[in-house]
Amino acid sequence: MILLFYQIRDSNVSVTDSKKAFLLSIAFDSIRLAVDLKNDYAEIKGFTVRNMQYMVQFFNEYNFTLPIKHLDWTHNLVLIKQVKDIRARYWYMVQSISNHWTTRYLQEAIRLNDYGKHGALVNNFTETLPAPEANDVKSMLEDPYIFDMLTFTNQYNERDVEIGLVKHVEKFLVEMGAGFAFMGRQYHIEVSGDDYYIDILMYNAFLHRYLVIELKDTEFMPEYIGKLNFYCSAVDDILCREGDNRTIGLLLCKSKDRIKAEYALRDIQKPIGISDYELGQALPKDFRGSLPTIEEIEKELEAK
Repeated sequence: MILLFYQIRDSNVSVTDSKKAFLLSIAFDSIRLAVDLKNDYAEIKGFTVRNMQYMVQFFNEYNFTLPIKHLDWTHNLVLIKQVKDIRARYWYMVQSISNHWTTRYLQEAIRLNDYGKHGALVNNFTETLPAPEANDVKSMLEDPYIFDMLTFTNQYNERDVEIGLVKHVEKFLVEMGAGFAFMGRQYHIEVSGDDYYIDILMYNAFLHRYLVIELKDTEFMPEYIGKLNFYCSAVDDILCREGDNRTIGLLLCKSKDRIKAEYALRDIQKPIGISDYELGQALPKDFRGSLPTIEEIEKELEAK
């Protein structure tokens, strides 16, 4: 459908000037055009009146170079209907193509406002990485991260979050994005005879670089950056092989003061990002107590 529309618009197929005028005019007769195209291209489905209206909107809003041809018509319809900002549309297009998003995944990303979150994290990537790499890394990371698979009814610390993420590693990888592999929790490295343990170590196969994650159960504090910077240097020297790019550090905190975070990163030479994270909301204890247990549900089903 997309390619045929371009062919009609660009005169690469034989159509009458009147039909082309219909297609490219804002005030064209959708019903007549739909009927004409159905007659001329009987083997192709999709020439409904509504699709004709979307085609006009499609042309009016996409009259410049965008990676439209690389997405199917359904993806483009989702973007036309749900994303009004053209910059946001372009970002979702690039993400859909590069990460092979399905239509359902695209809709979920729009619902969660992935574009709005994109680029919000505090980072020094522009200062520490070449421009193409900096852009790639920025698009790889988010702020905040939503770990809704984790809920805690009592107080928790970063170790609880680590353990929870490992238990739900598949969902954790989905939240982190495409290309990530989980390398380990409390990953051991030795420096000058001393033992150190990285909270979470990951590797991105697309960008060919390690990601060192430090989890904190408090708001951001400037001293956290020094330890993360140390880990990034150690991973670069100990783990990186030929072909690997510089290690990225990601500090995950409950919250952050942006000015303090920017000051903390100002003279740091290792590429580091600082992001918030959010956990799922736990059910209140009194409400949880009113829910049936698995055994009670099974007995009820057996009785029926």
